[in-house]
Amino acid sequence: MDLQDGIETSESRFAAYVETLASALGHADRVAPLKAYCTGLLLPGDRKSVEPMAARVEPGRVQAAHQSLHHFVAKADWSDDAVLGIVRAQVLPALERQGPIRAWIVDDTGFPKKGKHSVGVARQYCGQLGKQDNCQ
Repeated sequence: MDLQDGIETSESRFAAYVETLASALGHADRVAPLKAYCTGLLLPGDRKSVEPMAARVEPGRVQAAHQSLHHFVAKADWSDDAVLGIVRAQVLPALERQGPIRAWIVDDTGFPKKGKHSVGVARQYCGQLGKQDNCQ
């Protein structure tokens, strides 16, 4: 664990979180693409589809990174339920530190999208646009 003056760094917390998620993927070959995908989602940039994320995550090998990310997202066989179960196990204790959850307000933030090929893109209500359109 990376410690900076005895305090866990955000990089070490991120690495530990991704490692925990990776335990649900079923195969060690999926760990690197998961880390790259999560990193790409967190990095600055308007487009969060795999090609621009690959360019930001691995600028020296964009084509290979794009192929790896695309395979991970679109074709690799891993269970959404298993990953979400791990997320839930991580998140609920943090949410309940101050006591039991009495209400949970979820903001339905959507991101307008031009294409149809990113994960979760569909014609649906988009709060940013105030109407139905392609969004994620």
